[in-house]
Amino acid sequence: MTLQYVETATHQLAKKRKVSQLDDQPINGLKETNGETQPGLSLNKFKHLSLLYSPSVQAKIWSVAKRDLDSSEPPTWYPEYTKPGKKGPSPHLLQLEHACKWWTENLHQNGSLLGTHDLGFMVCPWARVQWDINRDQRAFDTMMRAANTLADRFSETTGYTSKDFLVIIDNMMNLEVLFWAASQTPSRAESTRLFDIAVAHARTSQKYHVRADSSTCHVANFDPSTGTLKERLTNQGYSHTSCWSRGQAWAIAGFADAYKWSGEASFLDTAKRCADYFLRRLPDTQIPPWDFDAAETSGGVQPPDTSAALVAAYGMLVMHQMFLSRGEQSPYLEHALRIVDAVCSRHLNPLAKGEEKSRPIDTVENGSGVPVSHVEWDIGEGDTIVNGATINNFKFAPRRWADHGLVYADYFFLLVGNKLLEMNVLRQML
Repeated sequence: MTLQYVETATHQLAKKRKVSQLDDQPINGLKETNGETQPGLSLNKFKHLSLLYSPSVQAKIWSVAKRDLDSSEPPTWYPEYTKPGKKGPSPHLLQLEHACKWWTENLHQNGSLLGTHDLGFMVCPWARVQWDINRDQRAFDTMMRAANTLADRFSETTGYTSKDFLVIIDNMMNLEVLFWAASQTPSRAESTRLFDIAVAHARTSQKYHVRADSSTCHVANFDPSTGTLKERLTNQGYSHTSCWSRGQAWAIAGFADAYKWSGEASFLDTAKRCADYFLRRLPDTQIPPWDFDAAETSGGVQPPDTSAALVAAYGMLVMHQMFLSRGEQSPYLEHALRIVDAVCSRHLNPLAKGEEKSRPIDTVENGSGVPVSHVEWDIGEGDTIVNGATINNFKFAPRRWADHGLVYADYFFLLVGNKLLEMNVLRQML
């Protein structure tokens, strides 16, 4: 979380510090276009998007983060914080970078974990940013190790990177680490191996997770010896035949990213099908219920899932860029902005803030009672930026949690904000 904030806070600085990133381009040669244009689109109708860049966001993140720093707490006394413009005090860049390095130190070992398919989720969000901003060699090595660990799980029989062959739609998001590593390795054979594994997994998920009506199932269960599909299940949705909204969002973002890296047109078509289904099922609030079929089947108001909203919005932004890169028009920027605007309007926790105060201290140079400024942080209500997420409301779940804050709702809130900056859509709101 803090590292994603640093990516936003250092957007201009990073551009000056980065070496050429041509080696980071998708290996199919596609480049992401800015995609800030959409005929007839006016940003004026979106009244709440500026909250993506509110000082409250950084105050909330820093207030939660800094209380977990022990003896290595970075300084909060002047001049170790900075006050940008008139928007109030903010952690100094060096504070943020220190916190990121401190908290990610123990995460490098995750690149070697053998018992999980979630290596992309566990490594990419922080290691990719460390590499992109600082060209941190250790982060690069961790990404490469995670990719090879994940690739070693691949089964030629089933076409999936899984060992137990209960395969979830979420895994589409783990393919980025394989595609990225394929673009970085100097070995043509190794690059081809990693690329082919990622494409094979995406094609298999395309075939078995995406239903004929463009909805998705959560879990596909395969016979490991034959690769035959045994059944489709859910572990977090309403029922085995329903459409769990966050699973649908994983499909939108996952297939959009798969197209970005591979150039395989069917992946973008699948992302479009899944996105159009998602949009058709949205209520007037633009916030999806935790499962699209729960509201219809069981009646009454169902818990929302803002994490599904923000993941889907991120995927639609990628789709928009990809359609523009092909010279085609796209409505998906507007759809994404409408969803994000609704989240900002309805589901942000009460504001956090940092307040500059003065306190006398004793100094060797100037004696006692020297006034020194510092910042006191008030977290406000709730530890998360976004509320209204639902991690698991399946009736047979060991613990049912609904309508709450969730770390990956916050993560995709920040990711969407960064993406819109990269696309030059909302830069005027900074």
